[in-house]
Amino acid sequence: MTDEALGDSRLRQSLKRRHMTMIALGGVIGAGLFVGSRVVIQSAGPAASLSFLLTGLLVVLVIRMLGELATALPAAGSFYEYSRLALGDLAGFVTGWMYWYFWVGVVAFEAIAGADLIRFWFPQFPQWLLALVLLLIMTATNLRSVRTYGEFEFWFASIKVGAIVVFLVVGTLYIVGLWFGTGPHIANLTAHGGFAPRGILPIFTGAVAATGFYFGAEIVTVAAAESAEPAAAIARATTSVITRVLVFYIGSIVLVVAIVPWNSPAITTPYVSALAAIGVPAAANIMNAVILTAVLSALNSGLYVSSRMLLALTRRGDAPQMLARVNRHGTPVRAILAGTVVGFAAVMMSYISPDAVFPFLVKSNGTVALFVYLLIALSELRLRRRLERESPGRLVVRMWLFPWLTGVAIAAMLGILAAMAFIPDQRVPLAAGLASLAIAVALFWLRRGYFPGRLGPKPGRTGASAE
Repeated sequence: MTDEALGDSRLRQSLKRRHMTMIALGGVIGAGLFVGSRVVIQSAGPAASLSFLLTGLLVVLVIRMLGELATALPAAGSFYEYSRLALGDLAGFVTGWMYWYFWVGVVAFEAIAGADLIRFWFPQFPQWLLALVLLLIMTATNLRSVRTYGEFEFWFASIKVGAIVVFLVVGTLYIVGLWFGTGPHIANLTAHGGFAPRGILPIFTGAVAATGFYFGAEIVTVAAAESAEPAAAIARATTSVITRVLVFYIGSIVLVVAIVPWNSPAITTPYVSALAAIGVPAAANIMNAVILTAVLSALNSGLYVSSRMLLALTRRGDAPQMLARVNRHGTPVRAILAGTVVGFAAVMMSYISPDAVFPFLVKSNGTVALFVYLLIALSELRLRRRLERESPGRLVVRMWLFPWLTGVAIAAMLGILAAMAFIPDQRVPLAAGLASLAIAVALFWLRRGYFPGRLGPKPGRTGASAE
């Protein structure tokens, strides 16, 4: 196995250990947990905790696989390179562009969500203007240097993690009866139709819906290319994120459904309603601020990771070379601006085409994320065997029970995709995701037909000069 894919000398290794750890944790704890979890709770009742557990275990397996590959082959572009090495140019092209598409979509969604959250306090400002301001602020953060991105993400993630920890502590005290003299409050887990009031099927459909909420932990493997100790940083970050994410997600969901009846109208704002039930003053304002932090974190990370993936695509000729240039700080300015422009264009589509273009972006993203994870698992299955044969010393982090658990993860993801076809609410997202996949494949063959040579530098070169 060659090392031609590894590293990118244009980037600066400025991210420290604390940045990497919080990037890994912050990437998973997004607005989906605080807001989107209501959809799963309303569908599955208290058993929503099992939905998140099933999906969480699957994501843990994928992150472990990615951690194995990233420590053995810390590549600029991460799983884009792994897909190309393991499955060929088409798989690499599809993985890279679908991942970029996912995150520029996130940039648009989070800009709109952030604008709505700010309007909670300042309703007089138009949504589009606030979305533009948020995009410009986060763009400026990313343009300065990777160290600036890392610092912002460290503090954003710290606030999110701190908020979850406080919620876990206060919520636990409340339900066991130690919160200012209150009695135990665990009856809601079974009082309204039982733990699984609508049966077993909604648990699995809820697991399908929850898949997109976990997406983001993989950012740390992309950021590793700008870490001083890529292999060690990934090993620590991916190991720490596994247990903490399961505790944060499963623990907080259990507390929410124990505090607020799953069939209550208040469950539409799960965490706000839980804090209000506990008696925390200004619960709505507190959670609005925490969710805004989560949104800004996702927006910050979306611009960062989409630009780095676009930069990696230029190295293989899969994206125009004009986007490959970096400035003297090692920042891919044009790649960042591309994400900003496309992100704001998507925001404008929410006004221009609220019933067509923008809903397509929203509905396709979860399925696109699942496709990317599936390609990661397939890549690990092939590259692990190659590494064992050619470079066993590189396997610092190993996938558990290989190849059996890898096979289980692949089967589970294929099962989720198949199940989506039979779940009415998931059919449109599946169709939108498949359409996105078809477009990516078509673009690959179009690129091969019209640009059969390389568009970018040869693998042995560092790429375009700094601006």
